[in-house]
Amino acid sequence: MEWAWLALAIGLMAVELTTTQLVSVWFAIGAGVTSIVKVIFSSLGFPWQLLIFTSVSLALLIATRPLVKRFLVKRDRAHETNLQLVVGKDAVVVEEINNIKGEGAIRINGLVWSARSDDDSQIPVDEIVIFKEINGNKAIVSKKGE
Repeated sequence: MEWAWLALAIGLMAVELTTTQLVSVWFAIGAGVTSIVKVIFSSLGFPWQLLIFTSVSLALLIATRPLVKRFLVKRDRAHETNLQLVVGKDAVVVEEINNIKGEGAIRINGLVWSARSDDDSQIPVDEIVIFKEINGNKAIVSKKGE
């Protein structure tokens, strides 16, 4: 029966690897612990095995899920606010910005962005601009001082 618990643990870990919600990892650990206990105590009956699996899984779930959820929410929030690191900052025009031709690019924080001017003006190469916002996949910029 310890092999069944081990197979369940491996199967649950495979499920966990295909998801991002961290749900089955605690049950995989519970199955692994149950497998180890069954190897040590070979005469352990199925009701006791089930109790060990359930107890370990639920204890881990109750103890760690809130902490993990808080960590995941912080990580997601940090990702969502990365745009705030460039909005309002200076950038350098590396390809002339011409809204009529649909051309233009800026460099900010070492990255090159396709760009448009916010007032449809042409902005020459090497001009310093202010990164205003994102519209679609283009940075909207304005000349510095306007």
